[in-house]
Amino acid sequence: MSDKILVAYFSHIGDTYSLGMVKEGNTQILAKHIANYLKADQYHIVGDNKYPAKYMDIIKQAKTEMNNNFRPKLVNPLESIAQYDTIFIGYPIWYGDMPMAVYNFLESYNFSGKTVIPFCTHGGSGLVSTERNIKATCQNSNVLQGLAISGSTAQNNRAQTDSSVASWLKKIGVM
Repeated sequence: MSDKILVAYFSHIGDTYSLGMVKEGNTQILAKHIANYLKADQYHIVGDNKYPAKYMDIIKQAKTEMNNNFRPKLVNPLESIAQYDTIFIGYPIWYGDMPMAVYNFLESYNFSGKTVIPFCTHGGSGLVSTERNIKATCQNSNVLQGLAISGSTAQNNRAQTDSSVASWLKKIGVM
């Protein structure tokens, strides 16, 4: 693939579902695999909101943010995405959806004419409705089939994660 590619992702370091404390975020692990395979640029989506230390408190905050349609301000936003043809969007599933900072990222840029490819880590839910939500937010873009990998697989079985990422990239035709 000769397109200019961006791998934009939100990832949390700290207490995670069923894994306890992690030093590298589950979604960041996937983002690195994708970027390495495709020689892509990476952008870590970070909101200016801070999350508590305990996982259940993070989920409680995520639920409140969703219920209030809260959009945290992006820290170090990209000046533009115009130079990218293909943009991978990565996120953990929190309370059945993407973190609100990811929505802010998607709403902050014009994705018209771009190929958008979701990927997520989860504790058992898969992509849930996030592909549909991305299609609704990134109208006039081509949203391809996403990848969902459990956080425990991303953390504890890097070989399987790498294999799953490679297979998916081939399946969707970007590698």
